[in-house]
Amino acid sequence: MELVNDQQQQQKHFHVLVVDDSVIDRKLLERLLRDSSCKATFLDSGDKALKYLGLQDDELENLSSTSSESLQENGMKVNMIMTDYCMPGMSGYDLLKRIKLQGSSWKDVPVVIMSSENVPSRITMCLEGGAEEFLLKPLQPSDLKKLQPCFLKSFDNSSEEDICAERSLSSRNDINKRNLYPQHGFKLQFLTTIVTTMLRFWNSL
Repeated sequence: MELVNDQQQQQKHFHVLVVDDSVIDRKLLERLLRDSSCKATFLDSGDKALKYLGLQDDELENLSSTSSESLQENGMKVNMIMTDYCMPGMSGYDLLKRIKLQGSSWKDVPVVIMSSENVPSRITMCLEGGAEEFLLKPLQPSDLKKLQPCFLKSFDNSSEEDICAERSLSSRNDINKRNLYPQHGFKLQFLTTIVTTMLRFWNSL
């Protein structure tokens, strides 16, 4: 029972970016994700998704972690991206390739492709291109269960980051202590020398 409650608490902090040009499909996903206690942001095009993630054309030549860090600082960390395959302008596959581009600060975020067409070659292409899952529309509650590994993977990564941060802080404290103790040792030795000298002087009188 406690494990279930923990998962529910985690999912409340799980942020999904949904990209789909269909209003009906966005509404359906909104209901499914709400039932799963997930937070979601909905966009209707790949171009808007790139802008939201800070991956516009003029920034692709100089990718860094700045965009993801700025979103995370504002409490808008994206844990998973779900995108329709067929969209006007930029397809879901094109969006996938841009997100998974070498050097992209979002390349480790799980991407799920959705489509109403069951085309094996398309599914294979997306999965080989880095997609975590390929789901057929209309999505069902059971489809979200398939994404549980994405939930767990994301929070495992967050936990590892927290552990690394704690270890880094502990290491810095150790270094500070090592730098501090020699100073105290030097002062103590200096005082001991003065006291000893003074005692010898008084004994000689």
